[in-house]
Amino acid sequence: MGYDMDYNEAMRYLHGLQRFGSRLGLERIERLMALLGNPEKRFRSVHIAGTNGKGSVTAMVARGLEETGYKVGRYISPFLEEFEERISINGSNIPKPKVAELTSTVRGAVDTMLSEGYDHPTEFEIVTAMGFEYFAREAVDFASIEVGMGGRYDATNVITPMVSVITAIGYDHMERLGDTLGKIAYEKAGIIKRGVPVVTSPQVPEAIAAIEKVAGDTGSRVVRVGRDVTWSEKGCSLDGQTIDLVGLRGRYSNVGIALLGRHQQANAATAVACLELLSEIGACVDERSIRGALAGVRWPGRLEIMSRSPVVVVDGAHNQDGARVLSAAIRDIIPHRRMVMVIGILADKVADDILAELVPLANEVIVTRPNSPRAFPPEVLAEKVRHFPVSVHVEPRIAEAIEKGLSLVGHGDLLCVTGSLYLIGEARSKLAGIFQSDRNRVENDALV
Repeated sequence: MGYDMDYNEAMRYLHGLQRFGSRLGLERIERLMALLGNPEKRFRSVHIAGTNGKGSVTAMVARGLEETGYKVGRYISPFLEEFEERISINGSNIPKPKVAELTSTVRGAVDTMLSEGYDHPTEFEIVTAMGFEYFAREAVDFASIEVGMGGRYDATNVITPMVSVITAIGYDHMERLGDTLGKIAYEKAGIIKRGVPVVTSPQVPEAIAAIEKVAGDTGSRVVRVGRDVTWSEKGCSLDGQTIDLVGLRGRYSNVGIALLGRHQQANAATAVACLELLSEIGACVDERSIRGALAGVRWPGRLEIMSRSPVVVVDGAHNQDGARVLSAAIRDIIPHRRMVMVIGILADKVADDILAELVPLANEVIVTRPNSPRAFPPEVLAEKVRHFPVSVHVEPRIAEAIEKGLSLVGHGDLLCVTGSLYLIGEARSKLAGIFQSDRNRVENDALV
């Protein structure tokens, strides 16, 4: 059956796919790709898995290839403010008419699958198919592809990349990936293809052991950041950071990194190692491109400063490691007298571990509900927060939680919004509107 949907019809169809849940496995996506003519084979790619940092590295690698002059697709999940963020080329999100066109195409292939007796693909599988079809139609030179969950059985794992990347491994999605870092790393390492080199961020011993075991079985070269590629900090502040880096091709002095937080130094070194490997096997990535990528990359919703008076930061920390990184950044580089926190967490996360990292830094906490059916009920989460010596407020609606938070901070204070990427999108949009209005008012007053 053929379809000719407009954008709104396409979005209703895609959102309706949530009823099929999240199911790992490659059988459905492999058949869907075959029915579309295997678009994933018509562009070169880099594949990035990991628990924390994979989005940042995906962005850095894409930016490095763009700086070199390539046409580069980027596939990420989830989005913050609009669906189109998930699929982009050279920093421009997929146009809405293309979303409608691709949804219609992929839906027709899904109908064929169902007639053949296959189970219905999930939302993530269908969106992945749309992204790969878009990149093929637009003839990108490269695509920087972020894994959704795990790696081995993630829908993105139908590609054979030029380089695989595994960022820091931590505890997340344990009900799917395993209850030890070794088991989780083994699943992430499932993206390693025979003979394809892999870059790994610094890992705990059991994680690197699992990664190297898989790489050994596939005959894949392993480049370990922290051993084969190293860095040292030169400066770290609210304005960015500077490192010296020793890569596979030599030394890079005084490299600027736009993204905030010391954890981004390891992510930057990981991205550099990946770009250097690409330059060895067919991409023309030079030092200028690498420097430009790290200095110019943007990754919204991750330690993003929305205002400096008061300081307002939004960060999508959604597991213990992410919360620990955010906590360290708040202590190290974000000046403030007192802190108000707006937080919402998904119920399938280990909320106690996240709260233990973040709540002790706060004077007041506002509990809200992320935009997800998996969200922790605010009252239930608030009871957990009340175990700490802080004032607790409950505002289920994100916009009202932001307004409450802003009402509680002075010019020298910090408002931190965190706990889930499903919270950050709406919060970021609300804050951008508020502070843009404030800037416009100040500018207009200055003209009077």
